[in-house]
Amino acid sequence: MAAPARGLWSSLRPLLRGLQTRDLEARRWVRALRRSPVRVLFPSGQVEERKRAPDKQPRKAVPEASAQEQRHKHPQETSPSPSTPDTWEEAGLRYDKAFPGDRRLSNVMTIVKSRSFREKQGKILLEGRRLIADALKAGAVPKVFFFSRLEYVKELPVEKLKGVSLIKVKFEDIKDWSDLVTPQGIIGIFAKPDPVKITYPKTQLHHSLPLVLICDNLRDPGNLGTILRSAAGAGCSKVLLTKGCVDAWEPKVLRAGMGAHFQVPIVNNLEWETVPNHLPPDTRVYVADNCGLYAQFQLSNKTSDRDWACDRRFLKFHKCEEEDPDTKTSKDWLPKLEVQSYDLDWTEAPAAVVIGGETHGVSLESLQLAESTGGKRLLIPVVPGVDSLNSAMAASILLFEGKRQLRTKVEDLNRDRSYH
Repeated sequence: MAAPARGLWSSLRPLLRGLQTRDLEARRWVRALRRSPVRVLFPSGQVEERKRAPDKQPRKAVPEASAQEQRHKHPQETSPSPSTPDTWEEAGLRYDKAFPGDRRLSNVMTIVKSRSFREKQGKILLEGRRLIADALKAGAVPKVFFFSRLEYVKELPVEKLKGVSLIKVKFEDIKDWSDLVTPQGIIGIFAKPDPVKITYPKTQLHHSLPLVLICDNLRDPGNLGTILRSAAGAGCSKVLLTKGCVDAWEPKVLRAGMGAHFQVPIVNNLEWETVPNHLPPDTRVYVADNCGLYAQFQLSNKTSDRDWACDRRFLKFHKCEEEDPDTKTSKDWLPKLEVQSYDLDWTEAPAAVVIGGETHGVSLESLQLAESTGGKRLLIPVVPGVDSLNSAMAASILLFEGKRQLRTKVEDLNRDRSYH
């Protein structure tokens, strides 16, 4: 059996060699067809030049001298400066991963819940990418970032992250800390901003008005946050918070403010004796009338027991409750303030508007300050039977009315100038 097989193999070998040769030649022809010819030589001897496709033009040869120059070029001329890194990797930033029982995590809850801790340590908590970005843009100093995904931190300016502790935690942990229904996965601990050092938007400064808002006994975080948004939207030059108000840097106020904390200067926790120091010269202080019924009696020059009852509700000062309301001496010490409708002109001088809390109203000190500056009570008429407006709503009405009056004065002044 071996002999016939050997004979068969010897007879097929020349045939296989021929097939391999043909296959090799076919491959060569295919490669030749794929190439783009530079010249075509016809049988007549004519030579035709073929142009290369634009996308397949050969690269220009770099002169040898220029190539050597590139090799010996200073590294600072070919690579970006290390002082202004563009990416996370160039900045050389590093982050840690939190472990169960990490004390750094418990400090977050302390800052959230304790106002005294925030004031003592001088730190605040900001949650959400937009609020953190606004704070960084305004020049607030970050200390620690807790995040669930690295992408959230990479969205922030790299140059602002130098020296900041970056800690990656589980999203479930952030969800436990957050009061939001849908947490955004990033929390920042910042040094408490100084209103003097904050960089406010140029558009906000350009539209700033000679109008100051004074918050008196505002206790509701949501109301205060909404009022700060209205103050920023109207173009207030400053917001003053007296003692007794809720902390402006409480997380609920920050969420309701929607970035207003970094658009308008906010001075927190002021004594009434120091309030005039934060007002422009010749400022008149107006008090938002929290009791329309009392104001209506004043406008009609009528007196009755009902207006005295309203006075007691208007003031937080407990002395008025201890006095006998039937005696004249009980009302002699009250500041005498004229009442006018909110839509009449009250912006002839730099103005400050006092907004009181819904429960306690404005303080006696605010009325005394208004009297000493020649201010008035501003009445927002309401339908009989309605007690009073929401503090945030009253503030919005008065601030935007003040803005309207000031804009009208500027338009009238420009019109007079054009006539002359």
